[in-house]
Amino acid sequence: MPRSISQSMLDNFLGHAGRWYKLTILAFLLLNPVVLWAMGPFVAGWLLVAEFIFCLAMALKCYPLQPGGLLAIEAVLLGMTSPATVYHETETNFAVILLLIFMVAGIFFLKDLLLYIFTKILIRIESKMMLSLMFCLVSAVLSAFLDALTVTAVIITVAAGLYAVYHKVTSGKGFDEDHDHADDTGIGHETRDDLDQFRAFLRNLMMHGAVGTALGGVCTLVGEPQNLLIGQIAGWEFGEFFVRMAPVSLPVLAVGLLTCLAVEKFSVLGYGARMPVAARRILEEFDRIEDAKRTSAQTAALIMQAMVAVFLIVALAFHWAEVGLIGLTVIVLATAMTGIIQEHQLGHAFSEALPFTALLVVFFAIVGVIHDQHLFQPVIDYVFTLDQQAQVPVFFMANGLLSAISDNVFVATVYINEVNAALNAGEITREHFEQLTVAINTGTNIPSVATPNGQAAFLFLLTSALAPLIRLSYGRMVLLALPYTLTMTISGLLATIFLL
Repeated sequence: MPRSISQSMLDNFLGHAGRWYKLTILAFLLLNPVVLWAMGPFVAGWLLVAEFIFCLAMALKCYPLQPGGLLAIEAVLLGMTSPATVYHETETNFAVILLLIFMVAGIFFLKDLLLYIFTKILIRIESKMMLSLMFCLVSAVLSAFLDALTVTAVIITVAAGLYAVYHKVTSGKGFDEDHDHADDTGIGHETRDDLDQFRAFLRNLMMHGAVGTALGGVCTLVGEPQNLLIGQIAGWEFGEFFVRMAPVSLPVLAVGLLTCLAVEKFSVLGYGARMPVAARRILEEFDRIEDAKRTSAQTAALIMQAMVAVFLIVALAFHWAEVGLIGLTVIVLATAMTGIIQEHQLGHAFSEALPFTALLVVFFAIVGVIHDQHLFQPVIDYVFTLDQQAQVPVFFMANGLLSAISDNVFVATVYINEVNAALNAGEITREHFEQLTVAINTGTNIPSVATPNGQAAFLFLLTSALAPLIRLSYGRMVLLALPYTLTMTISGLLATIFLL
């Protein structure tokens, strides 16, 4: 029998997502106006935040842009925020949007170099513990001087390239053949276990790298977007910012690296997965064939990509321009020097970041609701009622909790402005202001690793094309981050109590 129009509309709504998921989103959309009318905007605002987190958690069922976007549009229509607020939040984060559009595309044009380097590393370092420590430590060092999203884009590119090579060969195809890496139908039963193990291996490395971006990002003025804002308000330059954060950031860095080794040693919560022997052989053969057939033109392209990569590191370290503009420069240099001159050759580079850029703007609408409905205000008011000695660790935990729920840049902005207002009003001393500032910066950077929505780099990883390939869901990210969340948060909290 032909399907009715209403049934077809439900089928079309959110595409191939499960029926239960579609009905849940529809229930959210119907429930929100009722809650707003019955319980007021404060309760409705927190409900909306919870619903958006649900959409993020179900990212592998349905990309969060569509359901999250519907919730954001409804919030604007219900008057919980306004288009002006959304635009203001977007404008405030324009540098991040430029970064996503241009820097991620720039990294795409360095993928041959990155795949070359990391294939060599993975073949030569057989110890999983040492490999994991390298991913975590290198990500931390790079994030301290570059940008967490840029570093995350690099490790995503590397992991996607390695997965593509392995998946193509295990599907019975040659290294140079076209292949859909999301299609497992060509994988035999005898290699299915190896594929699952290789996915777990890559998940481990990606999480170590992502956590590393947080460990390094907290340390310096340029490590995270909110660091620069905090440094400007506090009047701290690069060196002073590092020294001020060091009593908390350096112990947490040490604990984070020890956690990396421990979870791999004792195979905690899904860690400890090793590269399958078959995968190592495939990568070794891929490396051998690529070296053997590499032409002089390809070698010249690798050399030029290496020179562009050096420019990228130096330009970011010395902040020659906004990160996004440096990314655009990388695109121009990397394509001009390697013969990529056609429009269709450029288009693929932008396909990874633009969906996430759109999702980020939707997220700013949710942040607009938090701002307009003052959802965090009760927490801020409560913290200021405590005696000054207790305020520093409580600020650390409050910022961490709220950052894990929403966005660490927004939370840091709210709190640093409140603390600065208290200083200007003479309610707190300069010394206490500096202690609270350190607590705000470390609180928004460290405990926020608990959830993907806590840090933009984590959210970027969750919503990347790589995540479904290696089966990295929201819940699995939270579980894999849990050991780090506990050890880093506890060590950070103790540092704010005893070392500040």
